[in-house]
Amino acid sequence: MSTTARAQKAPDTRGPVRKLLTSFGFQILAALVLGIAAGLIGRQLGATAENPTGLSATLDTIGNSYVTLLRAAVVPLIFTAIVASISNLRRVQNAARLAGQTILWFAITAFIAVIIGIVLGLVIQPGNRAGEGLEPGDPYTVGTWWNFLLGLIPQNFLGLTVNTSPGAVEGTFSSSVGFNILQVIVVAAVIGIAALKAGKKAEPFLVFTESLLKVIQRVLWWIIRIAPLGTFGLIGSAVIKYGWEKLASLGWFAAAVYIGLALVLFVVYPILVRTHGLSIKQYFSGVWPAVQLAFVSRSSIGTLPLTERVTERNLGVPRSYASFAVPLGATTKMDGCAAIYPAIAAIFVAQFFGIELNFVQYLLIVIVSVVGSAATAGTTGAVVMLTLTLSTLGLPLEGVGLLLAIDPILDMGRTAVNVAGQALIPTIVAKREGILNEELYNAPREGLPFADDSGDDDAPEPDAVSDSDKEPVGAR
Repeated sequence: MSTTARAQKAPDTRGPVRKLLTSFGFQILAALVLGIAAGLIGRQLGATAENPTGLSATLDTIGNSYVTLLRAAVVPLIFTAIVASISNLRRVQNAARLAGQTILWFAITAFIAVIIGIVLGLVIQPGNRAGEGLEPGDPYTVGTWWNFLLGLIPQNFLGLTVNTSPGAVEGTFSSSVGFNILQVIVVAAVIGIAALKAGKKAEPFLVFTESLLKVIQRVLWWIIRIAPLGTFGLIGSAVIKYGWEKLASLGWFAAAVYIGLALVLFVVYPILVRTHGLSIKQYFSGVWPAVQLAFVSRSSIGTLPLTERVTERNLGVPRSYASFAVPLGATTKMDGCAAIYPAIAAIFVAQFFGIELNFVQYLLIVIVSVVGSAATAGTTGAVVMLTLTLSTLGLPLEGVGLLLAIDPILDMGRTAVNVAGQALIPTIVAKREGILNEELYNAPREGLPFADDSGDDDAPEPDAVSDSDKEPVGAR
């Protein structure tokens, strides 16, 4: 389907109340408010992380179940999205140039973000202002350059790992199956490139992969539609578990991180948008549904279908290019998790332990942030990236334990910025290369703009969509 026009826009006959109640954005915001209220009620009733109650257990189950659903779709989504995105390069003119421009702008924005993080760390000095009661602890996972490089070598076709540990009863063992996301990315990239080289003989495989991707995205569309329910559970559980006490002890650190995230999202990105002659208002109104979901889910990969949807349908990036650039960004473009956060956190750890950083170490922070983003692999959390930075600088890894208590709270903002950048870069690259559909970019975000799109046979039904958020939310 061509993204050319919103020619005959279907009329929206819904009343203002129904519009509001069926708006995905309103549902997310309402779930946030209700979740915070439920969490505060739970704490008033005596619920804590160590002393759960029926309410806290229910909220925790709802939130964890939603995250589990997202994670279940991650591996098939990554594999099919990367294979399909690489294969789509065969349909793009100047594919090598577009790929090079995309990676270059990933690096440029990461550089700007990490500089902001370093400056904020030096100005606010969160490590010197840390509250009482903080205790160093071992991180639950450690990233090093050597382990990162070894992790790129697939152990098997699916990047499958099995961990076995002693069970609760003596003489028993329990096993858990997991996936090394980096290895899945490597396997998918190799298969995608091989399929391109195979030419016409690989066409049936590529058609099957693209079809499978659509099926997976449809499943994710269903998961996305229950995001308000997941939001309610996740936020309520977080309020009960962490409260305001732990946040207060790390208040300056949390403030520094969120100030940095806000500067990138609301200053740096708008400047880049405006510099390329595009409307800042249209950028934010177009990308906001994906940013909201990223804030709640804390997963760039889980938000990938929505990010790609809004990049194509709201921001006017051609599908052939967006289907390459957005999945690539979801696995490597991490201005929040891999630039701002590790910069401020590394400086926090150094200040807390009384270690003076020199110019070379600050330079290493920049280098690690610009080239090490793939270590986060689009999954929730940035502990691997932080331990990678600390080990490179020679700082004590026990410092990670200081920050784990509020990591989920910070991860919400980090992931939102990640996703905003993952949609921004394809937009400005498309603009620079003259392939951006500016009519689509500047179109009003209202009504049912794609209801007449018969070419997109998997678009959501009109009853299932809301105003500005709806149609972009659906799976491609």
